[in-house]
Amino acid sequence: FVWTSLKKKKKKNYYCYYSFSATLRLPWYMVLVSSSLCARRPPVLASSSFTSSKSTFVTLGGGRKGGAIHRQSRQQQPLRRRAVVSSVVSPDTPFLCGGSRGGGFGGPFTTRGGRSAPRKGGGVFWRRTRAKSFEMEEETEESQTLSIATKLVHPKTSVEDPYAASAPPLYQTATFAQPNATENGRYDYTRSGNPSRDQLEEQFADIEGATRAFAFSSGMSALATVTRLVKNGERIVTGDDIYGGTSRLLAQVVPEVGIEVVNVDCTDLKAVEEAINGGPTTMVMLESPTNPRLQCIDVRKICEMAKKKGALVCVDNSIMTATFQNPLELGADISMVSATKFIAGHSDVTGGLLAVKGGELAKRVYFFQNACGTLLGPFDCWLALRGIKTMDLRMKKQQENAMKLAEWIENHPKVQRVNYPGLKSNPFHDLHFSQATGAGSILSFTTGDVNFSKTIVEETKLFKITVSFGGVTSLISLPCFMSHASIPAEVRAARGLPDDLVRISCGIEDAEDLLNDLKRAFEKAEKNTK
Repeated sequence: FVWTSLKKKKKKNYYCYYSFSATLRLPWYMVLVSSSLCARRPPVLASSSFTSSKSTFVTLGGGRKGGAIHRQSRQQQPLRRRAVVSSVVSPDTPFLCGGSRGGGFGGPFTTRGGRSAPRKGGGVFWRRTRAKSFEMEEETEESQTLSIATKLVHPKTSVEDPYAASAPPLYQTATFAQPNATENGRYDYTRSGNPSRDQLEEQFADIEGATRAFAFSSGMSALATVTRLVKNGERIVTGDDIYGGTSRLLAQVVPEVGIEVVNVDCTDLKAVEEAINGGPTTMVMLESPTNPRLQCIDVRKICEMAKKKGALVCVDNSIMTATFQNPLELGADISMVSATKFIAGHSDVTGGLLAVKGGELAKRVYFFQNACGTLLGPFDCWLALRGIKTMDLRMKKQQENAMKLAEWIENHPKVQRVNYPGLKSNPFHDLHFSQATGAGSILSFTTGDVNFSKTIVEETKLFKITVSFGGVTSLISLPCFMSHASIPAEVRAARGLPDDLVRISCGIEDAEDLLNDLKRAFEKAEKNTK
């Protein structure tokens, strides 16, 4: 324990007590730092280290006898276990602390149980707090040249953290206290804004090169918000090989409000142009590569067609993310990514993100996000912020694994076709690498036999049989019976989506282990189908 004498008065010694539950590297005068957000629930500083320009070490809260201001007496009473911030003040506001025999905080602090700490006894002292500002600055030439891997680890944010925690704080609160009865602070209600969500949205906007970004409760809620930009009597043009959830939204929900949806083979540019110009098209929704057949489309040319018509373009970039492809640079207005996949990366978050180009469009998207309450909660944002730091590292390892599996599968005699743009034999290889820097970690293949494919899926041991993709664990599925089951069988057949199609999402396991597991599954399938 560190005991620091504060002052002596009338033969009574007053001491400042700190415990060692978390070590803060703070300026000497920063005794109790708080933020200007005034959250009704205390922010969670889930960090093991903090940074500052000074070298004085201070520890606050917690510990076996955690308390704050303690007055020494001949018979010391047991200190309360913990004191927690319940409301906070501006970093530039003088802070008044009152000591107590029980060791609890005075002023605007409460004990762990929520009761106010007694103010009796104890010395009184003032400390003016100061915190490092993290205001977003104009993008410098140096920041523009940073790689995405560096940007993921060193995010830009306007959210101020007075503690300068190495990990972003979690603001798990629904409401924020206001300065007074007639003025509002930056935050008031989490549906309208939250520091944890702002950090995620600002980082996503930065890596996408967007004007602004928005975090939603799922990828589908993000896409549903995109469709709200289209009015009754207008048209949406989309592909015929798209995610099953997107297909259900556009086929069964959107038409109910009088919006026409046209599905077209987006690899056929002439057909796409005819669909765009053949009606009141105001939105084009694309995927490249598509899910699950990994078809690649010419995003640049389709964006040019849409601009001539005055239509917006939204690209679902969940398979590539900004690690390998940037739709906004290719001409799109909106880039959508499922945060459930590579952003969070550990299959423990459901979320969606929209990166938007243009201030007016961003205002419209924010209006719908706030009005409809389709936002992503603070804790899920915090998990996504933790996961996104390693996204570049994970995706490159997953891509490496996918390439090794695709090369082996392509040469297997029972396989009819492998869909993976990383293979030079793939018909979309050149087009894909003209607009992307990597092939990703999703691949699919056909065998011509549903039972053969079913056995492969079921006999693997290291691949989890489940929907979704992008997690650290390798996944395998039959899309027609899982992620795309909502598409009617006759529609799947017309679109060239066969029931024997197997989709693999490669994780970060050792490539040889995955390959050996897949070989055993193929051997088992061959024995069972003889």
